[in-house]
Amino acid sequence: MNISPIAHFHSSFPTKFGIPRQSGIVEELCGTIVFEPHYRNPDALRGLEEFDYLWLVWGFSGNVREGEEWSPTVRPPLLGGNVAMGVFATRSPFRPNGLGLSSVKILSIESTADKGVVINVAGADLMHGTPIYDIKPYVAYCDAHPGARSGFVDQKEWETLQVVFPREYESRFSSQELKALLKVLALDPRPQYQNTPDRVYGMPFAGCDVRFKVSQERVLTVVDVIPL
Repeated sequence: MNISPIAHFHSSFPTKFGIPRQSGIVEELCGTIVFEPHYRNPDALRGLEEFDYLWLVWGFSGNVREGEEWSPTVRPPLLGGNVAMGVFATRSPFRPNGLGLSSVKILSIESTADKGVVINVAGADLMHGTPIYDIKPYVAYCDAHPGARSGFVDQKEWETLQVVFPREYESRFSSQELKALLKVLALDPRPQYQNTPDRVYGMPFAGCDVRFKVSQERVLTVVDVIPL
């Protein structure tokens, strides 16, 4: 099967570093689905305005590993990056076919002069430029399963960080971007195998390089915000 993108995602994240590890956990994180010219037909979205959520089928375009074989096991960050689990028992981005699945909230569907009809969404875990291969409406009666078991995810809660964000940097972002950024930082964007208190990390976000440290006491302190 040959598939090609029907759209690309526009996001505040130009790279994959710092992107939430699941969709929906940072509801303030907004983005836009921009269709390829061939698919900019408003009829293709007729009736979508009656739904609240979408499923996005997309590609892990930032995880290109040419020539490498797929691995049957991966190390989920929720388990500290040191416990191996079967790749099909996880949502790891390193998969045989590199396809992602995300549920996002529809904020608005609007017609633009240069991009045709676009969909503004919230809660996405996609970086800027991510190819989208299909869109399907979220249907509550069959897509939701309250009380379902979630394996190791049920057994370990994600530990958030305390975030210290100097007020002098707040004006670099809109109020919506700042709310999203604070939640993203609290989720600990670092690779789980790295825990060096003196190391300064840089995370590109909304046109800025957000630089921060994380102490042994799990306090993340932003030390600089540099416009890109």
